[in-house]
Amino acid sequence: MRVAIVGGHGQIARLLHPLLAANYHQPVALVRNEDHSAELEAAGAEVRLLDIEREDAAAFGRAFEGCHAIVFAAGGGPDGNKERKRTVDLEGSLKSIDGARSAGIQRFVQVSAIDVDAPVAADTGEVWRAYVEAKRDADAALRATDLDWTIIRPGRLTDEEPAGLVALGEHVTRAAVPRADVAAVLAAVLERPQTTGRQWNLVAGEDTIAHAIDRALTGP
Repeated sequence: MRVAIVGGHGQIARLLHPLLAANYHQPVALVRNEDHSAELEAAGAEVRLLDIEREDAAAFGRAFEGCHAIVFAAGGGPDGNKERKRTVDLEGSLKSIDGARSAGIQRFVQVSAIDVDAPVAADTGEVWRAYVEAKRDADAALRATDLDWTIIRPGRLTDEEPAGLVALGEHVTRAAVPRADVAAVLAAVLERPQTTGRQWNLVAGEDTIAHAIDRALTGP
């Protein structure tokens, strides 16, 4: 399986590439900066250039050619720029959805954030509000499609070593989770067609990833 990863030089994406390669898949890292190519190729990824903010949905479709699945793992980052939350986190997802359709790709996994459907407090800063709203709207748009989607909503991301132990489900309470474990869950759900049509919170927990997915699939 060739897996296009939008936001291919992001922190989670860089952890995901070698996991996919180890499972005999070909990660395709979509990045705007050609200077990242050597690093990503060393991690097992094919590199294609795509500027999420400047290019249109047709360019996304061309970048997805030959791929069988898409992981949207892009984010505007902690730069204090509220506009980029919309142009990257929301519009990048919308263009990826349209690009998937034009490329004939059904499987679409999206990295979101925990609790973005909850009301935003009145005193929330404008940048955080823009981020939450962008993720919320991107998830709603994906859920409304006929794609084979899965949405993973991690809690607070850390750079700790992977534990391989998580809690996964619709109503899991907010907590932290290592980025490496998020990447491992993304790789795992790509292997499980039963995870389509599911939206799950993800935090550190006590279940192995395989068991956590089993539990989430059979739980309420």
